[in-house]
Amino acid sequence: MARDISLSEAFKMAAKTLVSNKLRSSLTMLGIIIGNASVITLVGLGRGAQTLAKNQLSNLGANVLFIVPGNNDTRRRGIAFPKNLVLEDAIAIKDQVPSVKEVAPQISANEIVQSNSKSLSISIAGITPEFLNVRSFEIDEGRFISKNDVNGAKSIVVIGPDLKTEFFKEKSALGEKIRIKDSSYEIVGILKPKGAVFGNNQDKNAYIPITTMVNRITGKDPTFGVSLSFISVEAINKNKTSAAKFQITNLLRQRHKILRDDDFAVRSQEDALNIVTNITSGLTFLLAGIGAVSLFVGGIGIMNIMLVSVSERTEEIGLRKAIGAKQSDILIQFLFEALILSVIGGLVGTLSGLSGVFIIGIITPLPASVGLSTTLSTMIISGSIGLIFGVLPAKRASELDPIVALRSL
Repeated sequence: MARDISLSEAFKMAAKTLVSNKLRSSLTMLGIIIGNASVITLVGLGRGAQTLAKNQLSNLGANVLFIVPGNNDTRRRGIAFPKNLVLEDAIAIKDQVPSVKEVAPQISANEIVQSNSKSLSISIAGITPEFLNVRSFEIDEGRFISKNDVNGAKSIVVIGPDLKTEFFKEKSALGEKIRIKDSSYEIVGILKPKGAVFGNNQDKNAYIPITTMVNRITGKDPTFGVSLSFISVEAINKNKTSAAKFQITNLLRQRHKILRDDDFAVRSQEDALNIVTNITSGLTFLLAGIGAVSLFVGGIGIMNIMLVSVSERTEEIGLRKAIGAKQSDILIQFLFEALILSVIGGLVGTLSGLSGVFIIGIITPLPASVGLSTTLSTMIISGSIGLIFGVLPAKRASELDPIVALRSL
């Protein structure tokens, strides 16, 4: 009389079969390993990009608004930004918007900066003293730009720490001179490290009085006057940010005599964060999808190899059936083989992916990371794939006619 084999016996037989074919088992697991590692590594990269963007945006300040020339349509189509955001707009915002604490107008331009025999192309910003507090910068050495510097359009400059290192290494830079365009500027201050925002390394920038910027570098626009690159505005507190945005928009619409589409845009840190979150979330899903395709291909690999295995083991299956093995016994054994391959492959792939994420976090500025839920989900999916793609080979093996199988002996 046929005896039902226990699950533990079926598991031992499946494991013994896989161990006896180490090379085949290893190659079968390779697809799952690559799939799991790909999913975890790519999701880690996507989340790292999202975290990096959020960290950079947090440096801007929770209460800060940015007013830029041009509306959403001109930015999407890549049209040159108009020059109608002017210094008088910044003054009006400071004087007439009650929910605003400080206003920092800014003019930016890329110029060649020289010191001794070395020259670099960097971003130069013409600013006012309010820039320091509005943008949450700090002075490390020396002093910042003062009202007297702005009123007198003085030839002084404050530089970022990376620019200081580029030109002067470990030597003190205070009192040294650098050339911007055709003029010489005295270094009066060094800023503390601030980091990059949207690819712009703020620690490699130079800052001069806004009046000096207009007089010596950018000049005045014949139509609009002193055109600004953007205006940074600090609200009284975080709760007043929305009110400040609304009031600034209304004021500038009146000043610019706008009846339909705005020729400017007011952006908050929250707006930028939402945009970045949407983009990076989409990127993370895309990367996870690419990794999932690898995992799916790994499942197909398991099915293909096991189908070959069934055809090669017809004698074994026929003999077992002839001595009393039931169809369910054969089915369970082959399912166990598929499950073992997918689970072990999933574990190795998960460890490989986590190692890759860890290495990326060490050797790059990207804070790559993977949550526990992602790791567990990937392992569960890889195990499920083994079962799903192992069903067909297992079913084919269990339905094999023992008489036909024994004829090949």
